[in-house]
Amino acid sequence: MCGITGMLFPVGRVPAAGKQQTGPCSGTAEHIESDLNRMTDALVHRGPDARGTWSDSGAGIFLGQRRLAIIDLSEEGRQPMFSPSGRFVIVYNGEIYNFPELRKDLEKEGLPFRGHSDTEVLLGAIETWGLKRSLERSVGMFAFALWDRQERELTLVRDRLGIKPLYYGIHGGGLIFGSELKALKSASFFRPEMDESVLPLYLRYNYIPQPYTIWKNTWKLEPGTFIRIKAALWKGTDLDEGSPGISRERYWSARDVALAGSEKPLELGPEEAVDLLEDQLRIAVGDRMVADVPLGAFLSGGVDSSTVVALMQEQSERPVKTFSIGFSEAQFNEARYAAKVAGHIGTEHTELYVSPSEAREVIPLLPEMYDEPYSDYSNIPTYLVSRLARKKVTVSLSGDGGDELFGGYNRHILINRLWRHIEGIPGAIRRAGAAAIHALPPEGWDRLAGTVGRILPDSLSLVDPGYKLHKLAEVLGARNPVELYHGLISEWKKPMRPLVSTAEAETSLLTDPVWRRMDDLAQAIMYLDLVTYLPGDILAKVDRASMAVSLESRVPVLDHRVVELAWKLPGEYKIRRGTGKWILREVLYRRVPRELIERPKQGFTVPVGIWLRGPLKEWAEDLLDPRTLAGGGVFKPRVIRQLWKEHLSGRRNHDGKLWPVLMYEAWRRSQ
Repeated sequence: MCGITGMLFPVGRVPAAGKQQTGPCSGTAEHIESDLNRMTDALVHRGPDARGTWSDSGAGIFLGQRRLAIIDLSEEGRQPMFSPSGRFVIVYNGEIYNFPELRKDLEKEGLPFRGHSDTEVLLGAIETWGLKRSLERSVGMFAFALWDRQERELTLVRDRLGIKPLYYGIHGGGLIFGSELKALKSASFFRPEMDESVLPLYLRYNYIPQPYTIWKNTWKLEPGTFIRIKAALWKGTDLDEGSPGISRERYWSARDVALAGSEKPLELGPEEAVDLLEDQLRIAVGDRMVADVPLGAFLSGGVDSSTVVALMQEQSERPVKTFSIGFSEAQFNEARYAAKVAGHIGTEHTELYVSPSEAREVIPLLPEMYDEPYSDYSNIPTYLVSRLARKKVTVSLSGDGGDELFGGYNRHILINRLWRHIEGIPGAIRRAGAAAIHALPPEGWDRLAGTVGRILPDSLSLVDPGYKLHKLAEVLGARNPVELYHGLISEWKKPMRPLVSTAEAETSLLTDPVWRRMDDLAQAIMYLDLVTYLPGDILAKVDRASMAVSLESRVPVLDHRVVELAWKLPGEYKIRRGTGKWILREVLYRRVPRELIERPKQGFTVPVGIWLRGPLKEWAEDLLDPRTLAGGGVFKPRVIRQLWKEHLSGRRNHDGKLWPVLMYEAWRRSQ
C-alpha cells in the first residue's frame, strides 16, 4: 500500500510559485521538482519504507510515490516503475491479488520479469493487453497514475468499488493529483478556495460525497473509472468530457451489476446458494492472505468480521492475529463478544480496553487525518484498532461491505414495511399532515404532551414526543421510497437551516431511477448504499484511519466477484424473516455457534453524546462560541447555540447534528 501524487502541465507551461497565482505562466522545472518533493513527502505515513520521483519536464509530467512494502520488498518493487519496453511509467497504490495468475499468462506470451511485485505484473499486462482488458482481468483494490511516454498521455484509474482514494484538480493551469488532499495542498500553486455548496451535503451525510471535495476545482475520481489526458491536445483549463484531449470511461459499473442481478437472479436452493457464496468468499479471503509481511484481522465479533476471520483461520497454518478495541461503557463495548469468537476459532487475539481520555486524544488528529470535513465518529475506534494492530502486523483484513451487499442495516429490513404503511395514504394528506406537525417545534409538542399527559395513565405517556412526531413527519412527507431513504440517512434533514449559504450542490442520489427497476425496495436501498455511503463514508474512514499508522487494510467481502455474486442471489436469501445477512450468517454458522453471534446489531462507535456533556464540553464550547461561528461565516450561531443548549440540558441528544459542526470548525482551524 502506498501514496501517489503528481502533476501534468500543458507542454511548455508550468506555474510560478505563490498561492495567489490564478492561471498558467512560465516557471522552472526546478520549482516544480520542489513542489513534487513536498507533495510526495506529505504522504510519508502511507509509505514509510521508500520514496521515489520521476519527471519529464519537457513533456510536463511529474510523478511521486511513497511505498509501504507488502509484496516484493526488494529494490525491484520500487516506484515509479517502468514497463518492460520503457513505454509506460506508473505510480501505483494498491494490491492486485490475482497477479500470480496474470504473471503466468504473460510469461506464456514471452514477457520477462525482474522481480515478483504485482506492480510489475500490472505494467506488463497493460503493455501486452492494453489498459481496459488488464483492468477487467485484475482482482484487487487500487488507484494509480499511468504515463504513456509514446503517446504523451496520462491516465488516472480507481478500483471498482472505491476502496482506494484518488483526488485530482485543476490548479495553476495544470492537473494535480494524489492519494490524499494534503498532497495537493502541498503544491505552492494550489488555491484552497472552499466550495460552500457541498456543506449541505456534508451536514446530511457526515461526509462530502463524490465527485466533490471541500475545495473548488478539486474532485474525487469515481470508482470503476479512468480518465485520460492527452498532453498535446489538453489546454490545462478543465477536465470536462468532450474537451480537447480528455476522455473518461467507466470500466466496471455497480449500477449495471446490481440491475442485471436483481432483474435475473440465480435459480437455486438455499443450501446451494450458501455453498456458492462460501466458495467465493473462501477464494477472496485466501487471495488477500498473500503478503511478505505480518498479517492479521480486525475482529468485532459481528457477522462480517467473524466470517472473514473464520475463513482466514481455515487457510492458515498458525493462529491468525486478531485485534479488537473495548470500552468501559457497556452499550458501546463489543470486545467481550470478539473475545468469545476468537476463543472458539482459535486466533491469537489482542484486545485493548481504551479509557475515555485515550479515545478523546484521537479527536485533535482527525482534521489532519481526513483533510476535509468528515464526521462519522466511528473513525475514532477505527483509528485505535488500526494503531493496535500495527504494533504486530502490517496488513489487516476487515469485514467491511457485508451490510451493503447482504442487507445488514435496519433501513434495508424496514424499508418495504415502512413504505407499504404510508404509500396508501394520499400524498396530499400525508404532506398536509407533515406540514401540520412541523408547524409546531418539538418543544411545543413536548409542552402539549405534558399538558395532556397529566390526565392520561402512565402507560400512554411518551418519552420525547416532539422529536418522535417530527421523525414521523419526515416519513409522511416522502413522495417515493428514495425520498424516504434519504430522510432516514440524513443527519440534518434540512441542512440549509444552520447554514449561511443558500446553495446546495447537486447529487444523483434522489434522481437515480434505479429503484423503479427493482421489485424489492430493500435491494434498491442496498444499491444506493453501495455507491454512496460505502465509498464516501465507510471506505474513506478505514483507509485514512489505517494508513495514518501505515497499516494496509484489505476487504475481501468487496472482491468484485463476491459483489457480482451477491447481486445474483435472490433477495430472500439476504433478508429472511426480518433478519438481515441471512446467507452470510449461514456461512458463518458452519464454523461458529450462532449463540456467539446472534444479538442486536451494535455500531462500532463511541459515546460522543455523553462526552460532549462532560469531558469534551470545554473543547466544544470553544468551537461553538458565537463569535467563532460568526467569524467562520458558514453557520448561523443562533441555530447552533440553541442545539448546544438543548444537548447540554439533557432534554435532547443532538450529538448527531453537533458533531458535523464541531468537526468542520476543528478542520477550519487546522487550515
